[in-house]
Amino acid sequence: MVAATLHKNEVQSEIHYTELPHEDIKWCIVSLVDVINAKKRLEAAVFNVDSKHAREVIANCKWGSIPLPQMLSRAYYPGRFKRIYSDVINGIPFYIPSQMTDVYPRPEKYISALTKCDISELRLKFGDVLLSRSGTIGSVTIVSKTLENTVFSDDVIRITPDDGMSGFVFSYLRSKIGSTILQTNRYGSVIQHIEPEHLAEIPIPNPPDRLKTQINDLILRSFTFRDESNDLLEQATILLKNALKLPPLHKFNKKLFFNEADVNNYCVKLSKLSGRIDGSYHIPIVATITEHFRKNASEVTTVGDKRISKDIVLPGRFKRVYVDERHGCVFFGGKQIHELDPSNKKYLSLVHHKDRIKKQLELYENMTLITCSGTVGRVTLVPRHWEHWTASQHIIRIVPSNDNIAGYISIFLASEYGHSLINRFTYGSVVDEIDDNHVSQIPFPLLNDVNIQNEINSLALEANRLRYIAYQLEQEAMRIMNDEVIFA
Repeated sequence: MVAATLHKNEVQSEIHYTELPHEDIKWCIVSLVDVINAKKRLEAAVFNVDSKHAREVIANCKWGSIPLPQMLSRAYYPGRFKRIYSDVINGIPFYIPSQMTDVYPRPEKYISALTKCDISELRLKFGDVLLSRSGTIGSVTIVSKTLENTVFSDDVIRITPDDGMSGFVFSYLRSKIGSTILQTNRYGSVIQHIEPEHLAEIPIPNPPDRLKTQINDLILRSFTFRDESNDLLEQATILLKNALKLPPLHKFNKKLFFNEADVNNYCVKLSKLSGRIDGSYHIPIVATITEHFRKNASEVTTVGDKRISKDIVLPGRFKRVYVDERHGCVFFGGKQIHELDPSNKKYLSLVHHKDRIKKQLELYENMTLITCSGTVGRVTLVPRHWEHWTASQHIIRIVPSNDNIAGYISIFLASEYGHSLINRFTYGSVVDEIDDNHVSQIPFPLLNDVNIQNEINSLALEANRLRYIAYQLEQEAMRIMNDEVIFA
């Protein structure tokens, strides 16, 4: 008996315990009452430290708080339905949640009128707050003139605030505290979801009407400036189409059939292969568009022409070192280039990436950006508030030769015709890619009327200026929400 005890003690003495640093572990104590109040959910995310801290901040708010539904008239999403997709001629433009936060979303899909759903229920109503409820949880925006009556999927929750307080609700849900609380209500092991009833569990500060109105007005003015910038971009695109006498894109897409079989096919001379034997590179629409440019433009050059661009930069691949906001430079990816204030921003270490940032990654106002990996061909013009930020190596930078051409470059490449010319260079069996050499070869028309070309350029630059103002207004609203409401 004694021997057995000694042997047991010897074994125990060989066990070594490693002390883990407490700052590397997120933990908290959860009472049974908390579990019951959370509808018996046992996921750690529901009770995480950040969430408890966020709720404590709201509980201790100077102005007190109320449940979010007390500020809402309605929160819902349309019923699920099986989508029947169609083409641009016969279909209804259809938007997905990932486009919700784009400043100027363009339809990428079209659904048939034969789809068994109430299309009118899918259309967005002016002034509603939108909240993504599936996949990426918590993206939020407001239905302004740009989005009004557009058809969005059922993966978006529609929220109608009382008294037109869309801006106040938006700014709270977009704040770090509001977003953290919202995230704790998600569920799902593979695809994350939230439901409208989860909004009942979200507290919202209840400051005086003076502060609510101030925040609300700033946000609504921000969205008004976004709408105005979109109107200018639309005007510029129409001027471009009229100057080049461009018909709708689908009219360029001539189909050639062999033996009456419904199969796209075409002949390519050996001298025109350019070392590419992938069919997508030689699609006839590219030659048709280019030939149309030659007939209706003063000159057709390329984006790589030094009169058009000083440089075309494709950063090399590198291992990123992220740091906190105080020690790094803002960094975002290709998915965010259509947003006013890119979501999910990270911060690159200035110590580890200083030279690469300066030579390749840094952004400057009026650069044109083109995504070159994954989803190829998303185009935007760098606004002033992105100056000295950095973007992913999956984005090509076009440095304009001067400001007299910068806006025109962006308008042309962002058009459906420019998009076709960009995407013909796509290669890759799994992940689509293009590179800086391809971008330099994109056909680029110069207009017969220099005044119209200058007007297009001016409209694009003015739209970019309005987006900068919209950003400033939103940031001021967020500052008031944080400093004078949440943390007052």
